[in-house]
Amino acid sequence: MSCLCKTTFQDIEANRQTEVFVAQLYLLDHPEVCRGKTVLDLGCGCGASSIAAKLSSAAHVVANDIDTEAGQLILEEKELNTSFCVKVAAVATHMNSELNGLEPPVCLTDNMIGSQPEGFDLILLGDMFYDEALATSLHSWLDCCIENHGTKVLIGDPGRAQFEEHGIRRLLRQLAQFELPESVRAENYGLTCSSVWCYRPEL
Repeated sequence: MSCLCKTTFQDIEANRQTEVFVAQLYLLDHPEVCRGKTVLDLGCGCGASSIAAKLSSAAHVVANDIDTEAGQLILEEKELNTSFCVKVAAVATHMNSELNGLEPPVCLTDNMIGSQPEGFDLILLGDMFYDEALATSLHSWLDCCIENHGTKVLIGDPGRAQFEEHGIRRLLRQLAQFELPESVRAENYGLTCSSVWCYRPEL
């Protein structure tokens, strides 16, 4: 889900308990996970995971989001009677990279799920198991990425029912857990914590 927000490294450090930044916090706490790697930030939103990967010395970062929730930001120029469509996530990712003094990652807006997997060393995704059909598509595609390229997959999720009840859940190993503050719990149907998982299909 995309968000047009301003995010800096200081913001991430100051919000160490919020659901939004759990995967990013894990990367900042364990920079060796990204160091020298090619990284795909799938469902990048405002680009926080891409920023964390870059701050952790990733060799190459690709940010991908199709903005299915946020839609498109339409800028109308009345004098030219023309409409310009700007992908919100790409704009936010570029903006936030610049705020952090970083070169923006490559931003792709096509749906990569189900496509021929590229040779990424690491795929990051967070809170994308809100829909069972999407979770199933992700499961199959991630298997292909791992089988073809040995890709490592890290998943940040607050434990939504669609995630906990899906078959992929038994293939995950928990790496870290972060408690959520009361304000965030109220916004997320009472969920009390969010975790970072490593996807291990061989389990």
